[in-house]
Amino acid sequence: MIPNIVGQAKPNTFAYENSALVKATGFREYDARWWFGHPDSEKEPELNLMGVQAVGMGLGTLIRRLGVGPEIVTGHDFRSYSMAIKMALVCGLMAAGARVKDIGLALSPTAYFAQFALDAPSVAMVTASHNENGWTGVKMGAQRPLTFGPQQIAALKAVVLDGDFDLVGGGSYEFIRGFRERYIEDLTVGKNIGRKLKVVVACGNGTAGAFAPQVLESIGCEVVPLDMELDHSFPRYNPNPEDMHMLHAIRDKVLGTGADVGLGFDGDGDRCGVVDNEGSEIFADKVGVMLARDISALHPKSVFVVDVKSTGLFMTDPVLALNGATTDYWKTGHSYIKRRVAELNAIAGFEKSGHFFFNPPIGRGYDDALVTALAVCEMLDRNPGKTLADLYRDLPLTFGTPTMSSQCPDEEKYGVVANVVGEFTKIMRNGIEFAGQPLVDLVTVNGVRVVAQDGTWGLVRASSNKPEIVVVVESPVSPGRRREMFEALDAILRRNPEVGAYNQTF
Repeated sequence: MIPNIVGQAKPNTFAYENSALVKATGFREYDARWWFGHPDSEKEPELNLMGVQAVGMGLGTLIRRLGVGPEIVTGHDFRSYSMAIKMALVCGLMAAGARVKDIGLALSPTAYFAQFALDAPSVAMVTASHNENGWTGVKMGAQRPLTFGPQQIAALKAVVLDGDFDLVGGGSYEFIRGFRERYIEDLTVGKNIGRKLKVVVACGNGTAGAFAPQVLESIGCEVVPLDMELDHSFPRYNPNPEDMHMLHAIRDKVLGTGADVGLGFDGDGDRCGVVDNEGSEIFADKVGVMLARDISALHPKSVFVVDVKSTGLFMTDPVLALNGATTDYWKTGHSYIKRRVAELNAIAGFEKSGHFFFNPPIGRGYDDALVTALAVCEMLDRNPGKTLADLYRDLPLTFGTPTMSSQCPDEEKYGVVANVVGEFTKIMRNGIEFAGQPLVDLVTVNGVRVVAQDGTWGLVRASSNKPEIVVVVESPVSPGRRREMFEALDAILRRNPEVGAYNQTF
């Protein structure tokens, strides 16, 4: 019997208990995210357990139609409701004939690794990533090491919302014991740094607390724990290494303990934040430049992929130019960058959000915060006479902002960004100065990145996984030019009344 698919249903009603609630906007550009509900919130749920089962039926149907084998890996992050959601998903997958290999509590990269280790072509990882408690979602793929892009997500959305399931039955379930240890061994085998590093390991009480300290201790680091105990209430702050609350906590711990580096991990362990030994919170795109310098010295003429939120240094850094490195700016989003890294056979890809992707010989092409952490430690090991702060100071100086977000409904955000793109297209076409200078470039692969004559740039794009508009600004000239660009950009954005206040500024 095909479940009744609905887009709205109030909790504590008959309809909620007997219909599959799946709000259409939860199918996003490259994964799925829904508001599942939280006791402290009056916001109506966008998904219920019956809806999760329908998503599993749809995913099992889709991988069959894609011609992929029935084996699929599943795991869940550390939230109070994630295991229940995973088991509902598993029920749906099995109804559609999938043979499920469940690795239990896991990081997203643990599930990606399991696709290789368990010879399963597909993956369905239950996680809300860095989103606040109350959110849930699924990261999916059917072609390792890639995850779904817009085409596959659109196909899944159509199958689920239309109830177009192939419920052939014959599925199976297997729980894989001890997979955490297998994953940690794969990360650390043959790795041992000669330089004694004291490392603050911050996990925000999220899933990474069960993985990160063991990995770093195994390669010879002295680990200073920070919020590593698993606690799905996230009592201090959300595990999000782009959030200044988490970065400030890491900074304070680094300064208080004399650590060489602070490393922060998000809720599902695919993003890494970095604080240097002097307490400076280094945005992930600048960490990417440092790693790109290190990697391209070992592998001349390396190709890198970075997202449009990232620093302009990838194009202008003299060390990268000397090493013959080239960089491709691409759409923000783990699925987009992962796919682009594979297409260009790039050695690595970097996102300002902290998703880093390493191809062989460093990684397997997917985003893994622990591989990133190891790469940072190995970079320090290869520079024994320098601290991380020294390596940071070696970069040309730029003045950037954190990633700032404004509330904007999912149903409105893409229209708002289209309006902003249209405004800037007219400005550039008519040769009008913006923020006091002519524009020399518009990059429109993902929203719009406007570049002024002096290299100062600003970005406006729609968030792929939350009801938000994202803004980032950087200037190689001065904080004043950064402010001018932000205020001019914001003035264009504020012509759209749907846009709310920023979650943080600079």
